[in-house]
Amino acid sequence: MNSTSSHPEQEARGSKHARLHRMVMEKHVCPYGLKAKWLLERNGYEVEDHYLTTREETDAFKQKHDVKTTPQVFIEGKRIGGYDALRAHFGDPPRDDSETSYTPVLAVFAVGLGLALALSWWSFGTPITIRAGEWFVAFSMAMLAMLKLQDVEQFSTMFLGYDLLAKRWVPYAYLYPFLEAVAAILMAGRLLPWLSVPIALIIGTIGAVSVIYAVYVQKREIKCACVGGSANVPLGFVSLTENLAMMAMGIWMVVRPVVL
Repeated sequence: MNSTSSHPEQEARGSKHARLHRMVMEKHVCPYGLKAKWLLERNGYEVEDHYLTTREETDAFKQKHDVKTTPQVFIEGKRIGGYDALRAHFGDPPRDDSETSYTPVLAVFAVGLGLALALSWWSFGTPITIRAGEWFVAFSMAMLAMLKLQDVEQFSTMFLGYDLLAKRWVPYAYLYPFLEAVAAILMAGRLLPWLSVPIALIIGTIGAVSVIYAVYVQKREIKCACVGGSANVPLGFVSLTENLAMMAMGIWMVVRPVVL
């Protein structure tokens, strides 16, 4: 078993010490082991790093310590556990998958805004332009559609829970992310407005009415399908904003068909 340990002079200075057992094999290095080592070092620990280099060695270690997974961290001789337990030990427990998180939505809008400002700066010499606003909406729509398209089956199941048209015509739940993607791509280049504008207005209006009815009339608390099925975002403001933005973009392109 390979290991790296602290030096005697470091011990004399009263450094904090931890022992880490992690899988380091020719074809597999445990990512959680690497994260655990980094987390210990970031918190000022000298790490005695023990490699588990074979499956047999790993199984023997787990049996000896009566644990089901590796890595395993020991601090001052006391077993802390794996990477998640170590995070909790340092006061940063992993987020429960059932917890509400707006991170995916914020990431989409932040990247969409960054792309729009950068492209505007490159094209017009300034990031603040009307086109930057259009690109922001179009890019955000495109990325939200992409998230839905990762798993159309799961998206459609969630979408059927509240969308009024989808409840009456199930294929619409499958078509929606494709329609949103097409509208976003065309709007980004102001291409084929005769197609993109009606799509944005129709799906945006139906979506907005569906959200208002489900959330503000029926007072339901359900997950939003706006970022696909990979996140726990409550139906409400985010989805309503997405739909209103599509409607606004469609109306804007009718009012201002050409923007220099």
